Amino acid sequence: MSEWIKRKETKAVSVGDVLVGGKNPISVQSMTNTDTCDVISTVNQINDLEAAGADIVRVSVPGFDEAKAFKEIKKAVNIPIVADIHFDYKIALEVADTADCLRINPGNIGKEDRVREVINAAIDNNIPIRVGVNAGSLEKSLQKKYVEPNEDALVESALRHVDILDKFNFDNYKMSLKASNIEMTVEAYRKISDLIDQPLHLGITEAGSYRAGTVKSSIGVGMLLSEGIGDTIRISLASDPVDEIKIGWDILKSLNIRSRGVKIIACPSCSRQNFNVIEVVNELEERFEDISEDIEVAIIGCYVNGPGESKAADIGLTGASPKNLLYIDGVPDRKISSEKLIEEIEAQVREKLSLRDNSDIIVRS
Repeated sequence: MSEWIKRKETKAVSVGDVLVGGKNPISVQSMTNTDTCDVISTVNQINDLEAAGADIVRVSVPGFDEAKAFKEIKKAVNIPIVADIHFDYKIALEVADTADCLRINPGNIGKEDRVREVINAAIDNNIPIRVGVNAGSLEKSLQKKYVEPNEDALVESALRHVDILDKFNFDNYKMSLKASNIEMTVEAYRKISDLIDQPLHLGITEAGSYRAGTVKSSIGVGMLLSEGIGDTIRISLASDPVDEIKIGWDILKSLNIRSRGVKIIACPSCSRQNFNVIEVVNELEERFEDISEDIEVAIIGCYVNGPGESKAADIGLTGASPKNLLYIDGVPDRKISSEKLIEEIEAQVREKLSLRDNSDIIVRS
């Protein structure tokens, strides 16, 4: 965790073997967009998400056919899966013995007696509930009261459900209050964070396309995380769900909260560059997709900021003429030509990680 962020310590809940809240790492999750009844496609997508770094995956269960498929999906995957339930509480009851968590929406799940049955099912199966408040599906009474969705409406909806959960002495839950509007979302999370100690699931819902949604989510989720608010995140993009995981990790890495894979420090490139920075960085990102170990690489095109950034990274490259200077662990190592940059850096990263892994084996033995 970054030293400049003081994270609120919330109650921890277990989503399968992933602890959410408390002092546990902020988890990254996404949601499948396959037909849940297509078990093979859904399992394959969950596996892809796991490979990209997902800690938790949510699966939509809109009907009883999907509930049956959900049970088969659970048998075939390794990471925790959340059953996403809307409208019919009986579906939640059907999958409670299989899901690692039940997501219900206060705006459409129904009256208190239905919520109580879901609570009892969660207790019987020792699983948490995620209460998911959404600006687009608030209760009709709140729509009438507030006319337009706002942060107070989101918080009131959440607290109504908290009252029900408290009434039945149930505290094994996490909460989300999402809107597509950044300001509304951020203010709602700030307010609820002051009122409850349950873990919070962060996200800007319906954020938009890959580019626009990434920007909105980075601002909104990043603001909250920097204030110490949030225990798990989902970046909602109209894009491949794998992109959501990658962006989620990039946000955490940028805030020095949690790191996974290769962190590339790169200059924006200018006329001083001695090699094609953009081309090199893009190619290296693709080649490093399979790496999950934490390592920092600096790619700087010229000698103005190159030495400083290269000395601070595990592996650094400073552009120079006629050859570029490669740094290993902050020390100048050798000069390499621009034609061989990509291959040389990739080989050096993989060699360093291999030596690190071998060192760990020796220490453990």
